[in-house]
Amino acid sequence: MGTALKGMWNRYCDMRQAESIADGGQSVEEEEEPIRLHIGGVQIKEGWKILNVEAGEGVDFVGDVRDLSAFGDGCCSDIYASHVLEHVGQAEVLPVFNELHRMLRVGGKLYVSVPDLEMLSWLFLSPALDSAAKFNVMRMMFGGQTTPHDFHQIGYCFDFLVDYLRDVGFAGVEHVESFGLFNDTSEFVFAGQRISLNLIVTK
Repeated sequence: MGTALKGMWNRYCDMRQAESIADGGQSVEEEEEPIRLHIGGVQIKEGWKILNVEAGEGVDFVGDVRDLSAFGDGCCSDIYASHVLEHVGQAEVLPVFNELHRMLRVGGKLYVSVPDLEMLSWLFLSPALDSAAKFNVMRMMFGGQTTPHDFHQIGYCFDFLVDYLRDVGFAGVEHVESFGLFNDTSEFVFAGQRISLNLIVTK
C-alpha cells in the first residue's frame, strides 16, 4: 500500500512540474537545468520559455511581471525583458527587480531593455523633427495606449536604471547597443537613433 501511495504521489508531482503557470495558481520549481525566461515575449526561440500577460502561441507561462511568486529561487539562468519594465508602477519597481534577482542563479544574466528617456527627450526637442515625428516620440515615452497593458508608468535613463539594479544586489552592468537575441523593440531605430537603453546585468 505504501509503495502504491508513493508511486501515486511521485506521478502527481511529475504532472504538476510539467504544467505551465495558469492564473498564477501553479509554481515553477527550481530544476536541475535552469530555464531561460523571456518576459513579455511573442517570438518563439529554441531554448527560451515565454512568460506573457496574455495567452498565445508559444506562451509557456501566463502571468504578470508584477507577480513572479510562482517561480522558484534560482530557477533561471537568463531572463530577458524588452520594453516590459516601463509598464510597472513606480512603487512596484524595486519589488519587481528584487524578484528578478531572486529568480536568477548566481552568475545568471538579466537582459533588460527600456525606452531611453534621455534619447527620447533629445529627439522630442530636436528642431529636425516635425510635429508628426514628435508625436511618435511622445507615444514612445508614454506608451501606444492601444490596449490596457500598453501604458508606461515610469521613465528610465541609465543612472536611474543602474541605481535600481544595484539597490537589489545586481553586480555587473554592461551597456550594449544590441543583444543580438530577438528581433524586437530593443533593436528599434527612429530618426537614425536607437531609442532603447539595453543593459546586460549579472547576478
